[in-house]
Amino acid sequence: MIVLLSLNPGTVLTHEFLCRELWGPYVNKSKALRVNVANLRRKIEKDTANPQYIITEMGVGYRLLEDIG
Repeated sequence: MIVLLSLNPGTVLTHEFLCRELWGPYVNKSKALRVNVANLRRKIEKDTANPQYIITEMGVGYRLLEDIG
């Protein structure tokens, strides 16, 4: 998932797109997606309650900030 986000910095990737790319077109893994995002945040964020890199776009999906340097 981090590869998909990093290939599209600043772009919101929808829940549907991420689930389809990660698990295929016939699988609904929205809970698994949330768990994966939480795991990534634990690894890269200083404060997971206030993420600086992986931003949640409520009701849409996730995006990686363009300028993280």
